[in-house]
Amino acid sequence: MEDFDFVIIGAGPAGEAAAHEARSRGASVALIDRLWFGGSCPHIGCLPSKSLLHGADEHAANPAAYSWERASKARDFMVNRPAEAEEPDDSSHVHSLEKAGATCYRGAARISGRGHVEIRHDAKVHEIHAREIMVAVGSTSKIPPLPGLDGVRMWTNRQATLARELPKSLVVLGGGPTGCELSQVYVRFGVPVTIVQSGDRLMPTEHPRNSEAVAQLLRRDGVDVRLGVRATGARAGAGTDGADVIDLDDGSAAEGHAILLAVGRSFPLDDLGLEHYGIDTSERVAIPRDGRLRIADGLWAIGDPAGPELHTHQAHYQGELAVRMALGLDVHPDYRALPRATYTDPEAASVGLTLDQARAAGIDAVEYVAEFATSSRGYALEEKIGHVTLTFDRKTREMVGAAIAAPDASAAIHECVLAIRARVPVEVLADTIHAFPSTSRILNGLFADAVKDLVPG
Repeated sequence: MEDFDFVIIGAGPAGEAAAHEARSRGASVALIDRLWFGGSCPHIGCLPSKSLLHGADEHAANPAAYSWERASKARDFMVNRPAEAEEPDDSSHVHSLEKAGATCYRGAARISGRGHVEIRHDAKVHEIHAREIMVAVGSTSKIPPLPGLDGVRMWTNRQATLARELPKSLVVLGGGPTGCELSQVYVRFGVPVTIVQSGDRLMPTEHPRNSEAVAQLLRRDGVDVRLGVRATGARAGAGTDGADVIDLDDGSAAEGHAILLAVGRSFPLDDLGLEHYGIDTSERVAIPRDGRLRIADGLWAIGDPAGPELHTHQAHYQGELAVRMALGLDVHPDYRALPRATYTDPEAASVGLTLDQARAAGIDAVEYVAEFATSSRGYALEEKIGHVTLTFDRKTREMVGAAIAAPDASAAIHECVLAIRARVPVEVLADTIHAFPSTSRILNGLFADAVKDLVPG
């Protein structure tokens, strides 16, 4: 039986990061995945969606010069999918791992006992031994129990990010970042899009101002944004020109020639053998999604199943950190400065706590807000949508949260990420020179306001 320091089940961002970190520290590693090494992100998630968003931006600016065919080819190049292939090629990820000294297995993994993992592939089964096992299985699109759904042309992010032909129309169920980003992609390529969100705002885990900004920009692009309504059933081909119909609980309906499911994610933990470590996967939350990483002696959860949120950068962070913890280093997770970014045009990004969250946590918090439209950068770009919002702790004079909806938000937010992580006093932030007229320059003005308010004298 082969013996490894680490056996990692799942080769997405968390598993890859853990494998490379372990090898860099001299530990032996086996990495197992039944589908793509590299996971969903580079193949049907983060990277192809961002490539398509870029194509949609270019098409909106110059439709004649940037067609869907061109965007589709650029996306295929991004995900390493040959013209004749249906699936992306993950061989570069395998080669990188093997070059680092990891042993890669393509197959289905199951824990057969403490420290033992079975691998099934090519009608064969063999077992390997691990000092530490890491569960890095990622997540899959949640399929809601909607009557009639199995009869319609159903998409998940997989079909939506790999499509080579535009649908005649699209209904998006779910208003999180995936639903919002892909709604903008398709509407900008001329596809009628309806997005249905059961809650009262898009991106409900985001800052409310970001939610409102994204709703405004999608409506500006022509998306039919429906809030506070829930799908009750689906009827195949019952709509105009053979479109599928989604019935809604307010008596209305939405029609689409494709129905994109973006209502959440499921964690594939069943049949992994976690019961050998005392974990009952029949429970609603088999693994507490609090980001602690170590869930039993010799067993770790990293990436999406670990929580607290769902981000590739979080998975990468956890993969490296869990290896260091398992090897005895005195480190622990810190999620106070976990950035979030939605890559619509304009972008929306945030980090830390909202004003209400901070006050609920017992912090004497205060908020400072600037409208992007009336900033120098906003005037230059003629952009009417957006804001910069900062939340500070009055007592410590440190930032505890930030939200930005503006061009370059995903980059500008990282000054706030660092400020929260390093507990930078507002005096230092205000005394830092920011390039004019960047989005980050708006931060500078709010820092100056905070200094006047929070610093005595």
